[in-house]
Amino acid sequence: MKPSTPHRRLKPSTRQAIAGIFERQDYAALGAIYCYDGGEEFWREKRGPCQRLGIKLAEVLLDRLKRGGRSLYVGAGVAEIPMLAMETMDLGREVAAYNLREEEVILLNQACKPFPFRFTSGDARAADGSFDHLWLVSVLNDPERFPQSSGMAYGRIHPVVCDVQAFVEEREAALALTDACLAKLTQPGLVTTSVEEIPWITDWCTKRDVTCVVEGEDYPTAIVEDPVCLIRIGTPDT
Repeated sequence: MKPSTPHRRLKPSTRQAIAGIFERQDYAALGAIYCYDGGEEFWREKRGPCQRLGIKLAEVLLDRLKRGGRSLYVGAGVAEIPMLAMETMDLGREVAAYNLREEEVILLNQACKPFPFRFTSGDARAADGSFDHLWLVSVLNDPERFPQSSGMAYGRIHPVVCDVQAFVEEREAALALTDACLAKLTQPGLVTTSVEEIPWITDWCTKRDVTCVVEGEDYPTAIVEDPVCLIRIGTPDT
């Protein structure tokens, strides 16, 4: 296998800011949001890998994103902090980071208060304007929002016991969300998504005769543990 190309590193001040934000998080309160029980134990295990793997992925994106652009983050939380810090502090980019959980948004913004990015409580489809980068990671396969389609995608639900009506409704909701978010992406643009969500992106492109190239390397994540990949949209496959 061909070795990975070395990536640029984040500024020391950005790495220090990320460490400070992770240090200030209220993990007891976050634990109650992320887990039905055992939330503090969850964060004791995930906090370090989340910060470390997030920085690695942020350095991958540092090589892909242009200075001064805009990114739309759908379902942004603790795991997205390194990327948001990199974009705003190293590249001077604008970020729109959406999260449906108002309680979590309050906690995140308290920890990020001194820095140039904020989380917004609400649906990412409400974001204004266009973006050259879309972050859509573990959203379309979220077991809380799409339990039937997520269960089938991961093999947790056999088709014989699937709630077909619920699945159809979830599929239509996921297609609508995909369409609304990708419609905001300028071309050429970049999508960061989980490997399991690739078919939603490629299906959208195929139906609209838009070229897309899935990069060959994927990157580990800490919280949901779905590997992440990059897809170039509107770029000729040469």
